[in-house]
Amino acid sequence: MAKKLRVGILFGGRSGEHEVSLLSANSILKAIDRKKFDVVPIGITKTGRWLTGDGAQALLAGEIAGAPLTIEAAADAANSPVDAVTALVPDAVAVSTLRTQDGRGRLDGKSLDVVFPVLHGTFGEDGTIQGLFELADVAYVGSGVLGSAAGMDKDLMKRLFVQAGLPVVKHVTVLRTAWESAPRKTVAAIEAKLKYPVFVKPANLGSSVGISKAHDRKELPAALKLAARFDRKIVIEEGVAGGKGRGASRLTAKARELEVSVLGNDDPKASVVGEIIPGKEFYDYEAKYLSDGSVPVIPAKITAAESKQIRAMAVEAFRACDLAGLARVDFLMEPDGKRRIYLNEVNTIPGFTSISMYPKLWQASGLGYSDLITRLIELAMERHAERGRTNFSFDEAGTGD
Repeated sequence: MAKKLRVGILFGGRSGEHEVSLLSANSILKAIDRKKFDVVPIGITKTGRWLTGDGAQALLAGEIAGAPLTIEAAADAANSPVDAVTALVPDAVAVSTLRTQDGRGRLDGKSLDVVFPVLHGTFGEDGTIQGLFELADVAYVGSGVLGSAAGMDKDLMKRLFVQAGLPVVKHVTVLRTAWESAPRKTVAAIEAKLKYPVFVKPANLGSSVGISKAHDRKELPAALKLAARFDRKIVIEEGVAGGKGRGASRLTAKARELEVSVLGNDDPKASVVGEIIPGKEFYDYEAKYLSDGSVPVIPAKITAAESKQIRAMAVEAFRACDLAGLARVDFLMEPDGKRRIYLNEVNTIPGFTSISMYPKLWQASGLGYSDLITRLIELAMERHAERGRTNFSFDEAGTGD
């Protein structure tokens, strides 16, 4: 019998998407194939404390609040000696959680074969935790440092899409410092390039946190102020299929929101196309997670040609950002007229509950939830092995002294 892989499921984190991460992790822990994998839950509190054992389970159950934990309190929660918790959560960094002994990542003295990060948003989806895994030489699910960072930054992401010849909506990027120092000049610059309504977004955040829709000049400052709370860069996008000038224009027909799940490394594949019909004016955080009014339609009611085009664009977007493992790729389609399709964004660690769009799209494509988890772990191991073929020094190549 093949040796079971020891898989660390990493969840929680310091981002505004902490609670979403707990939902995703709970679903994965229930569905993962225990015949193939030994599973280690690893939690990170909102204050950055790392927990295993009973502490991780308590975090999953919502029994550990976001208040700062002392090492002693964390030890009590984890039902483990203080020394063990100190090794997990040193004051400076948590690198010792994944100690590189004998070239293997380790946790509590035992080897970890692979980590499945379910850390949505900042400090989990932006390349930071991926850098830790690279330093520890641990296989992990999902994109690397570069792909994760590119997939998180909506400004940089759009630049890569444009470079790849992929269509994106008209947009402007402004810095928080520019907005705060010269608000009238910033609004004028936005209005010179875009028509209302516009969507205002923090460049580096997910789950629609901090995003709002401004229908006119009166609403724009509040939208910019909100986005500026969450990032130093703010992306403003022109609404699809709408906007008749700089006045108070409101769309009578909403842009269609289409999504595709992509799976793979160097040879990625796209799922069927799905559509989200928001229960609110647009698909914001509340519509995604706090309301049952949003309706997923799988497969989307589009033509075969449109489906083929969108799936091909999803794969190209995946490659343009140098992604790996998984990504959900989101599109906007004009609701009428020419039905033009625009690439909106990629999500490198999308919501992963059993009813989230990423797994649901693969379910509709013939790959069930548990098998999808297994395949992602296999892809992580394959990518780690491929990276292991790379020489990182002149001597390793066998041509040095």
